[in-house]
Amino acid sequence: MTTTSAEPGTPLDDATLVARARDGDVRAYEQLVLRYQGPMFRLAAKLLGHRGDAEDVVQEVFLNAWRKLGQLGEDAAFAGWLYRATTNRCLNAIRSRRPRADVDLDTAESPRADLQPERAAQVNGQLAALNAALAELTPEQRACWLLREVHGRSYEEIGEVVGANATAVRGRIARARAQLAEVMKPWR
Repeated sequence: MTTTSAEPGTPLDDATLVARARDGDVRAYEQLVLRYQGPMFRLAAKLLGHRGDAEDVVQEVFLNAWRKLGQLGEDAAFAGWLYRATTNRCLNAIRSRRPRADVDLDTAESPRADLQPERAAQVNGQLAALNAALAELTPEQRACWLLREVHGRSYEEIGEVVGANATAVRGRIARARAQLAEVMKPWR
């Protein structure tokens, strides 16, 4: 089976691609990787603060997902499964690593190059301040905040990812927002 869309140009949903990948369709899995590698990399980069570590984590997550695709209970749950795997791998890496001097938090897309120089400098300053503030959050707070504010996941989904109930997730996000708001006051 090598087809990856019902009609030319019509993207398939995750459940269909997962079912096909489980049946050995490598191209279907490639479509899933293409769909989710960007969001998983951005999440890992912001959690870990280092581009190389993020690339390693995302590669490991996708390889592991391919190997364990048969264990996924519900095909439509693939995205949540990836978020959980990526977040957990990042949190484990943060807990086990020694402090490093080469932290590179500026791993996301850079601001638009077509901005006026003054505006570009201001945006760069804001991003640097936000990245520094994110680095000061606990890894769990950072994970919850990023999953909610950047990746748009629900409190329940975040709870499943980080192994906490929705109330605990709301608390972590509230503390993260308060801490970030305080640090970002000068930029308002």
